[in-house]
Amino acid sequence: MEVLDTSIANVALPHIAGGLGASQDEATWVITSYLVANAIILPASAYLTTFIGRKKFYMICVVIFGISSAMCGLAPTLPILILFRLIQGAGGGGLGPSEQAILADTFEPKQRGQAFALYGLAVVAAPAIGPTLGGWITDNYDWRWIFFINVPVAMLSIFLTSRMVEDPPHITKEVEESKRNGLNLDYIGFALLALGFGSLEFVLDKGQEDDWFGSHMITLFTIVCAVSLVGLVVWSVWRLKKGDRPILNLTLFKLRSFAVAFTLLFVLGFSLYASTVLIPQYVQTLLGYTAELAGLVISPGGFTIMLMMPVVGILITRLDPRVMISFGFALLAISLWLMYSRMSLGSSFADVMWLRVIQAASLAFLFIPINTIAYNNVPRAQNNDVSGLSNLARNVGGSVGTAFVATMLSRRSQAHQGYMIRNLTPGSDVFNSRIESFATYLQGSRGPGSGNHADAVAAAQGNIYNMLHAQTSMLAYLDIIAVLAVFTAIMVPLVWIVPKPAHMDSETMAH
Repeated sequence: MEVLDTSIANVALPHIAGGLGASQDEATWVITSYLVANAIILPASAYLTTFIGRKKFYMICVVIFGISSAMCGLAPTLPILILFRLIQGAGGGGLGPSEQAILADTFEPKQRGQAFALYGLAVVAAPAIGPTLGGWITDNYDWRWIFFINVPVAMLSIFLTSRMVEDPPHITKEVEESKRNGLNLDYIGFALLALGFGSLEFVLDKGQEDDWFGSHMITLFTIVCAVSLVGLVVWSVWRLKKGDRPILNLTLFKLRSFAVAFTLLFVLGFSLYASTVLIPQYVQTLLGYTAELAGLVISPGGFTIMLMMPVVGILITRLDPRVMISFGFALLAISLWLMYSRMSLGSSFADVMWLRVIQAASLAFLFIPINTIAYNNVPRAQNNDVSGLSNLARNVGGSVGTAFVATMLSRRSQAHQGYMIRNLTPGSDVFNSRIESFATYLQGSRGPGSGNHADAVAAAQGNIYNMLHAQTSMLAYLDIIAVLAVFTAIMVPLVWIVPKPAHMDSETMAH
């Protein structure tokens, strides 16, 4: 439900704006507010569990998430909705890291792959079904129900967590120590983290809309982000030297396996969210699909992931995860290359659907093995830190991927239009001949331009411009896909920097 909430509201924005008497631009804060709060809490979640315990922290987050979801559905005005979306994002930000840490502590290294396989069904499939589910609920019921559906799930989660989840001994020990030593909270670290990641999320979400550095607001937040994150690193190092625990455990990046896993998860989030935005937009704007039909194009990809995850969960106990990650990124690069070579303005539903299925199959080979190597050689007491930073990598990667698609689509469309429009001038005999033949055709029809010759010429020029716009947009989509293909292919050799996981010894492999 938490991952779903990062994307489910996107398609409902026009309805939210209309229902609350706000503009479309104002309504986008419903998305931005959630992402900003989410980005702030994600990396801080491991730190907060040391003071109250992981089980209690998780249950508090679920309660906050459930209550704020209900309040979002009841919100009478846009400012109140944005306020509760901020609170919802804060509650949701603590869920993913806690869940992964619970799995990592519950299962031995050789069993984690299967646990992460089941968990991965939700994480990878949710962004794919979010827009479709949001559109269906909005069209058939009311936009408020995209928030109300979280409430029964939260109630069930509270009941099951209270009965079945327990804190491991090292978490209990940390809580007792913090009680004895007093709450030595890292206020400065949290402030720098909130400013840094909050500003980063704002810049990524609003950058293209506000023309990036053409906007003084975006420039200001970029400077705040850079200064805050550099300050956070310096402050964390100084606090470690003092013997105090900083809000971010940056010592994890000394482990080669975690540093590479962090990078791979960023690329996974980037590719997953970029393609999830790209394909529905392509089929709706260029192929004329409805929102529901666009959802049906990507839905088989979600089912493919659901089918592949258990298979990958079994394979991870028998194969070196580095082999599986290499295969996953290679297959992802191939699927993107196939998209680049086969997608066009004449692509059929089946063409796009199968290309998405191949891409989805590759994603199943990435989530589980990358999370497996992220915990390699990490002390159990630091599992919470690994979970928080891993989720941060994927979420920030997703935000960067979404911003990349929006920016590249606009800029590359303009660039291609500049190249192609050079041939569409009054001095071009071919262009004039095309206009005349098209105008003659329109005059003989009963549609626009069927009146006098001047109207037919104007209609012909409009039609040719629409064709030009479609062609330039298609070329822009292909440019984005080409960059993604190269980006993911580069990850294949990077995987082999990671040392072989400690649990993949000969005895385990034979078993």
